[in-house]
Amino acid sequence: MNFFERYLSLWVVLCIMAGMVLGNELPALFQTIGEMEVARVNIPVGILIWVMIIPMLVKVDFGALHQVRQHVKGIGVTLFVNWLVKPFSMAFLAWLFIDHFFAPLLPPAQLESYVAGLILLAAAPCTAMVFVWSRLSDGDPLFTLSQVALNDTIMVFAFAPIVGLLLGLSSIVVPWDTLLTSVVLYIVIPVVIAQFWRRRLLRRGEAAFERAMVKIAPWSVVALLLTLVLLFAFQGKAIVEQPLIIALLAVPILIQVFFNSALAYWLNRAVGEKHSVAAPSALIGASNFFELAVAAAISMFGFESGAALATVVGVLIEVPVMLLVVRVVNASKPWYERRLA
Repeated sequence: MNFFERYLSLWVVLCIMAGMVLGNELPALFQTIGEMEVARVNIPVGILIWVMIIPMLVKVDFGALHQVRQHVKGIGVTLFVNWLVKPFSMAFLAWLFIDHFFAPLLPPAQLESYVAGLILLAAAPCTAMVFVWSRLSDGDPLFTLSQVALNDTIMVFAFAPIVGLLLGLSSIVVPWDTLLTSVVLYIVIPVVIAQFWRRRLLRRGEAAFERAMVKIAPWSVVALLLTLVLLFAFQGKAIVEQPLIIALLAVPILIQVFFNSALAYWLNRAVGEKHSVAAPSALIGASNFFELAVAAAISMFGFESGAALATVVGVLIEVPVMLLVVRVVNASKPWYERRLA
């Protein structure tokens, strides 16, 4: 992991503090930024989201899709967890904790928005960071690459319908025009730009491509951190008034991470997949494409919404929690392989 990735949680905390201070000291500036919209899309945030997402998608080789045949069982397990279990289990956990257990402790006007943010967070599987988790768990790189390429392809078509369905089941009004605009702006267009850029870089040779990847790697994290400063410039007052909000929102996210990673890991063992496939499968099933979730939450519900805050909590806990999952799958390798031997 590079320097920015390793200490992502620390940078997130510092940006939360910076955003809250700046929002309090310069409210007029951030109000102006918040009003810079075209068709409900905030222009500064839209640019930052592209800088976040595009460098990640440059790493994805859609030509690897043909390799899915080599690990049919592992691919099947991951797709099942990612698209049939994860979004729906999160919707249930959000309903259970936000609408019931924690409802007396949260602002009543934001309850639906918190649920929406958690659904957005779970509706798209992780993209770029999966390569890091897979490498740390000694995962099969070809499996990881083909799975990410397949997930990204599915996401183009499935993200909006799944989000729309789950928001509807949660009795949340679905702004379909904004949701579909978010899919085009933050999935379709970035994928096209990233793949065009990838081909241009690869024409210069693999070594030149790798050097370019090293150069642009920090862009995503820097853009993410600047987005968080903007978010917390708007969210600071609400957090000061209710400091337990972040901890309460983290509970369903943590349960979801551990449940989905354990389920994917166990299912791979049950179907006889090797550990180098089960490990990245569990990690892909547990982590989220939080950059997309943040962008969609801001577009659909606004800077000051509970949805935007809920997606940011996913960013805050992503690295430490996923490193814990990596440690567990690495430590359990002898147990995993005992039955396969």
